[in-house]
Formats: sequence, C-alpha cells, structure tokens
Amino acid sequence: MIKKGWDTFSAIRQVAAQLGVQPERIRIAGIKDAHALTAQHISIGSMPPQKVLGFKLEGLRIIPVRFMSEKLSSRLIYGNEFNIVVRDIECSLEIAQSRIQETKSELNNLGGVPNFFGHQRFGTVRPVTHEVGRLLVKQDFEGAAAVFLSKPSPHEHPKARRARRRLQETGDYERCLAILPRMFVYERAMLRYLSKRSSDYLGAFRRLPQHLRRFFVQAYQSYLFNKFLSERMKQGIPLRKAQTGDYVVELDEKGLPTERFERAEANNVLEINKKIASGRMTIALPLIGFKQRPSSGLQGEIEKAILEQEEVNPSDFQLEKMPEASAAGGLRTALTPVLNLDVEPGDP
Repeated sequence: MIKKGWDTFSAIRQVAAQLGVQPERIRIAGIKDAHALTAQHISIGSMPPQKVLGFKLEGLRIIPVRFMSEKLSSRLIYGNEFNIVVRDIECSLEIAQSRIQETKSELNNLGGVPNFFGHQRFGTVRPVTHEVGRLLVKQDFEGAAAVFLSKPSPHEHPKARRARRRLQETGDYERCLAILPRMFVYERAMLRYLSKRSSDYLGAFRRLPQHLRRFFVQAYQSYLFNKFLSERMKQGIPLRKAQTGDYVVELDEKGLPTERFERAEANNVLEINKKIASGRMTIALPLIGFKQRPSSGLQGEIEKAILEQEEVNPSDFQLEKMPEASAAGGLRTALTPVLNLDVEPGDP
C-alpha cells in the first residue's frame, strides 16, 4: 500500500470500503506517517489480485505482490527503510559532515538507537491516543469518551477545536455532531450514537472498528514502554549490558528478535552479556499486559514506580467489559539497529 496524505487507519477503511470487505480482513504491521510518501506491506484475506488491480483513489495505491499462507504481523517485518532530505542547514558542509560522522560513530558504539515508539503512535496532530487507552484500561469509558471527543489540540482543524470546546462546555453531543467536520469519521460515529444514548459510553466505543479500540490500549502500552526506557537512560543504566532482573531475548541470524527470552540472574548474567556483545541476545523491556509482568532488579524498580504513579496493574489490561481490546503484552527490544546508514550532500 502506497500512500501520501492519509493516516493508516483512514487508508485501511477506504481500501476496505472500495474492495467490499470488513476492515478487520486487512492486516498491517505498523502505522506510517500521514504526510510522508510511504509504502508498506498489508495483507487482505481471501482477496483475488485482479480485484485489487481495480483499486484507485487519490493519494492511495494498492499493488498486489503475492499470496502468503499467514496474516501479516510485525514479527514478519525485517525493518523500515527511510530516505530523508534535510534542508536549510545553517552550518557549513564540512561541519555538517563532521557531526554526521560523530553521530554514526555514536550509533555504532551504542549498537543502534533507543527503540522508542514514535509520535504517530500517540497521534501526530492530537496526541491523545494513549490517554484514551489509559482510561479504557481503567474501564472509565465515560472519561475515555470525553478525552477522545472533547479534548482539543492547537494543531487540529479550527472547526474541530470549536466543536470539541462546545462539547466540553455544554455536553451537547448533537450540537457537536452538527459542527464537527465530516472528515472526523470516528468521532462522528460516537457522537451520533451518544446523541441517542447519552450514557452508553461503552456502546459508543463499539461504534469504532475493533482494530482502533485495540490500538488505544496498545498506545498506552507504548507510552509505558517509552517511560520505562526513558527512565532507564536517565539513570544511566546501560542498554547493551544486562543487569540482574533484566529481560533478554535471543536474536536470529538476521539480528531480529525471536520469541525466546530469559531473565538475567546472578548465575547467568555474565554469559548473557557475552551473548549480547556477540550479537546473539539483546536487552528487552516489557510491554505491560495481563500476561506480561514487569522486570525485576533495577529495571523492575523503575517499572514498579511508573506503574504506581499511573495507578495501573498488569491485570488491568484484561478488560472485562471490552475483552476484544484486552492486551496480553510482550517484550520489545531496548535498542533497534541502524543498518546501511549513508549520507550524501544534495544539490546546492
């Protein structure tokens, strides 16, 4: 799927509508920036290639590649490739090249870049996705609806800001629906429902696609992961040397993380660090979920403090009233490698 000017979920919704399938039949392995020109693999269940060839929409193309025997998931993706243009650099070419070399050396020494989730995970224009997810995890559906529908952003469409502020002031779903621009499909679906059933917030969220409900909770998992990793770095705890209590995952021959993991203990930490140094293992932090417990040791203390501050427990990710959005959790590497980094000056 090649797109420009589309966020990933809106693009998937349009593809599904034109092909006459439910959005849940389309699987992705990550979300891409709405403004950049991006290309990503998707899978569409039981879809003949000739039908995809007829797809046509401005800023959006689907190119059939091949059949595959399983649904697409992030574990099948080797990595992302970027072509980035930096303009209006104020320093000289010599200084820029020197700084680039310093950065490349630093990345090589570190073994990659800290594996933070990017801002698109939380919303580029209105970063509230993780806030909605936190309230869903706490099963505060009214609070989650209030954030999703009425929290404005200074960067969004002026009419949307006005509609959200009006809803904050009046609680009038019908009036907000009347003035919110039609491009806000998901908010309008919830507003339309709440205009008739003003206290059924759980039902309102079920007007949204299932993958979006799951995404809210996943965004909150991502937010917690970023806090875990950020605090580890602030405290100066290495990302390439395991400490007692750290999770570590095995890497395959391509350097990709596998599902095999263990915890560093006093009796194995030296051997684990040898494997990390040789590129056979890497440190991982938890994506907290109802099956994924925090680390122990120093990293565990960091995670415990953050979870207490957030007033959330791993078991909370088993959503009793919205089980389809429950999140089991897992592990994510603390570093991600940077391969084939090349920089060249462009035309003056």
